[in-house]
Amino acid sequence: MGKPTGFQEFNRELPEKTPAAERVKNYKEFVHPYADDKLNQQSARCMNCGIPFCHSGCPLGNIIPEFNDAVYRKNWEEAYNILSSTNNFPEFTGRICPAPCESACVLGINKPAVAIEEIEKHIIEIAYSKNLVKPVAPLIKTGKKIAVVGSGPAGLAAAAQLSKAGHSVTVYERDDYPGGLLRYGIPDFKLEKSVVERRIKVMEQDGIKFKCNTEVGKDIAADELVRNNDAVVLAGGSTIPRNLNIPGRELKGIHFAMDFLKQQNKRVSDSKFTQEDILATGKDVIVIGGGDTGSDCVGTSNRQGAKSIKQFEVMVQPPAQRTQHMPWPTYPMVLKTTSSHEEGADRFWGVNTEEFLGDADGNLRALRVVDVTWELDVMGRPMKFAKVEGSEREIPCQRVFLAMGFLFPQAQGMIENMGVELDERKNVKAKEGVYRTNVGKVFAAGDMRRGQSLVVWAISEGREAARKVDEFLMGHSILESKDAVNQFEQVF
Repeated sequence: MGKPTGFQEFNRELPEKTPAAERVKNYKEFVHPYADDKLNQQSARCMNCGIPFCHSGCPLGNIIPEFNDAVYRKNWEEAYNILSSTNNFPEFTGRICPAPCESACVLGINKPAVAIEEIEKHIIEIAYSKNLVKPVAPLIKTGKKIAVVGSGPAGLAAAAQLSKAGHSVTVYERDDYPGGLLRYGIPDFKLEKSVVERRIKVMEQDGIKFKCNTEVGKDIAADELVRNNDAVVLAGGSTIPRNLNIPGRELKGIHFAMDFLKQQNKRVSDSKFTQEDILATGKDVIVIGGGDTGSDCVGTSNRQGAKSIKQFEVMVQPPAQRTQHMPWPTYPMVLKTTSSHEEGADRFWGVNTEEFLGDADGNLRALRVVDVTWELDVMGRPMKFAKVEGSEREIPCQRVFLAMGFLFPQAQGMIENMGVELDERKNVKAKEGVYRTNVGKVFAAGDMRRGQSLVVWAISEGREAARKVDEFLMGHSILESKDAVNQFEQVF
């Protein structure tokens, strides 16, 4: 490594943020870049580990010590080449990934982990500024045509890799612009859409075609898509949200989180929408669900000028630090305080919502909730809960956002028309490592195949599915394998 004693000399430091009172006035990103000396110091903290567990912690198998070393030496082209050999979109993962690599960092055993995610973001931003990010598709094409359905992270990764292998790729997206979750699910204050658009332009320069406002199974027949292409990759995501079917669900003012977030993203981008405005302005807001989507609802509600914001989670409050049931290098389920929480919200754990209460006009006025306690198994995992007697109460609110996760992909339309089988969880059935469905030349990747997961897993799925499609079409594949060591040897 560039500085073998760096981990002893420098502490973990994250970049400065715009103060919360200022950043809630707009939807711009607010994390500032490192100064050159700070970036150098943070990369120097990467140890010369005997076994770099960060490789296995990252679903993409990013070659982290090597790109940290290149950053320390300020060799930006080398750092970018190493990072892009495993990750098609570091500008996305460097902003919105929960960084499981950092949880597996060897330095994290007894010190704060290396700031891998921030270093990754700096590498790609410097690469763009130095014009290092260029089209990579070969001039000589294979003559094979591939359709990718869905332009979220899995679909984009599959398209990028298949284009790199020399195939002609068309991406079908039912919304008005490509990006999927990246464009419509992630608020601009975490991922400005100019970042997504910049990457889409590079992919278009590679020859990838995007057909938006086109829903397969509706605007184009599913069997026609299969018939007219040599392979099809289904990457439509897990889009059916988990509902809360309790009394009063029909009241006005109760919305799925993604409907709220998508509409605001369109509003920021000056895109048209026909639905009635969903706004938190001047309202008492309750977000049901303690994950990242719930956090995004908190940040968006703050920017819309909500009167008050509460976030409810039915599970127990996670511990602040690892416990004996979360040993290093596993990903720890510890308390996470996001930038949105820093901006203002009251958080509650062990709260179960039992009824939505309305006024005479059918508008939401309150929730009836009760506190719960959980019975834990020997590993400290919640098993079942019981109500706390006497804790029932009403909480006034006029807006509720349901952020309890997603169940499975939409079966109606494309999936039914194609005749692809579903697994027991109602996801598209395709084995990991194979990614091929029961329909001969149809493959599946991302949340549509594995269920709701992380953006970094979606990118990994798209890459791996692309390799299997390439093998299916050509008998072998020139695309990188997931084995980080093999990839490093192939590239260098």
